[in-house]
Amino acid sequence: MRSSKNPIATKTRMRSNKNQFTRREFAKLLGGAGVALSVPGAFAAATNRGPIWFQNAAPGCGLDFVLRNDAGGRKYQVETVLGGLGVIDFDHDGWPDLYCVTGAALPNLQKTDPRFFNRLYRNNRDGTFTDVTQKAGVQGHGYDMGVAVGDYNNDGFEDLYVVGVHGNTLYRNNGDGIFTDVTQAAGVSGSSPQGRKLWSVAAAWLDYDNDGHLDLIVSNYCDWTPGDDPLCGGLNSTDRTYCHPDKYRAEPVLLYHNNGDGTFTEVLPASAGKLLGKGMGIAIADYDGDGLPDIFIANDNDRNLLLHNLGGGKVKEVGMQTGIAYNGDGRQISGMGADFRDFDGDGLPDILMTGLRGETFELFRNNGNGAFEDASASSGLLNLSRPWSGWGCGFVDLDNDGWLDIFVACGGLDTNEPQPNRVLHNVGGRFSDVSASAGADFAGSRVHRGVAFADFDNDGRIDAAVTSLNEPIELWMNRSPMQHWLQLKLKGTRSNSSALGAKVICRTAQRTQVTFVANSVGYASSSDLRVHFGLGEDRKATLEIHWPSGTVQELKDVSSDQLIRIEEIEPPAVGKRAP
Repeated sequence: MRSSKNPIATKTRMRSNKNQFTRREFAKLLGGAGVALSVPGAFAAATNRGPIWFQNAAPGCGLDFVLRNDAGGRKYQVETVLGGLGVIDFDHDGWPDLYCVTGAALPNLQKTDPRFFNRLYRNNRDGTFTDVTQKAGVQGHGYDMGVAVGDYNNDGFEDLYVVGVHGNTLYRNNGDGIFTDVTQAAGVSGSSPQGRKLWSVAAAWLDYDNDGHLDLIVSNYCDWTPGDDPLCGGLNSTDRTYCHPDKYRAEPVLLYHNNGDGTFTEVLPASAGKLLGKGMGIAIADYDGDGLPDIFIANDNDRNLLLHNLGGGKVKEVGMQTGIAYNGDGRQISGMGADFRDFDGDGLPDILMTGLRGETFELFRNNGNGAFEDASASSGLLNLSRPWSGWGCGFVDLDNDGWLDIFVACGGLDTNEPQPNRVLHNVGGRFSDVSASAGADFAGSRVHRGVAFADFDNDGRIDAAVTSLNEPIELWMNRSPMQHWLQLKLKGTRSNSSALGAKVICRTAQRTQVTFVANSVGYASSSDLRVHFGLGEDRKATLEIHWPSGTVQELKDVSSDQLIRIEEIEPPAVGKRAP
């Protein structure tokens, strides 16, 4: 999670990196990264508001969540890396609700006080939220890190899978506002195949074998227990620091296959061999166009993983072959958050990964030949990200112009390293930092962690909920100038009910956009399952949906500025055309 083992070495290494003439910096000189800085910069200087503008609506709206890590000076490793949250429409009313996870008492890792309860907030549809945690029964049990949202049993109601330190929890949504803990019966407690308790950071639902039932991938971090936690830094308590990840052994990735009867079977050792890493963010997309979802896992000071889905229930790790294992300079960084979407408009999903200050974030461009190229310099991201420590992140069209911007939740490792969040505006595949013009209160510095995206007020503009260590949640409502948009809520019938893995193509007079239904976004978080397209000035669109089952569905002349619910059609009989 950091680039060196003590504060003094951190400063030295950062200064060395800054002066070192790397391959990517040389590429920047040959590329046109400066162009990306000049266009939106001139626009922002001319107005008080930039192309993207936010207002923090959390104070007074009922969202009173505080991310608590129970840090007391001992510097337990778990204190720095919690903070995921998830968007879930748990009551199926069409308005995004919010679930936030938090830590527990140290060193016993138990939620011994209500201040450590995870919280579920119901969207009241009027800009306010109500805490319904107690009724729902989703307070959590231990020191929790993140959450995955999906309808694993295809009953039409979204469920919660909560991951944490030495224990994960599956909450089944009963459809009446109450959840049931079915972890033990389902067999997804998060232990290793040998029964050893693991430290899970993130998880994601996906149907990796396209059998209509959601499976589960879990990224695990370090082999850690409170009693064995080493002391790093000085001998005095005031001089202690959080240890470098190299002090700990890596943990295995877990892949749970959904058996279709409410139970799961851990299958990754049989399908891909034992995979170890210090896993953080998970992002999913079909990068090679074969109709099967592939999995990217960002690792902290370890090589990143890309699990290529081979079909037939088999996956193969291809990070080295595809060029995503290390950054553009061939180095491993403190990989934190990740997203997997098409930032340059060529129809192919690309990979975004955040790191810590001085390392820069990474942007891997999909070259269409089964591999990726470093695009950090050519896109402008290389220099824009250098001062920041990024955790949660996402490719999101924040101004509805048809290009995916980047939102990053920023903060250092410790409470003495607060940072403001960043918004990077995408103009034709090149980014510029428009954070300074993104709202009067957007510049506030905190130790931010997770971010989840949704249109919480259903006005067609994507908002962001952000957590930060030991501080109240932020709810950044998007007040950017209105442009046209479309949102889709897909429901699978032959495919999984959540439609995770569906490929959606949106064609307008100005452009074609391609995305996937995928809600594992950023760091240990889940965003809205609804698909969003910014249409700019276009008022009509044609939609083409490629369902995981193989069914292709087309809707023509769809009017803009609406949320459409689309149910998977039955495939046409042989010899008959689809309607």
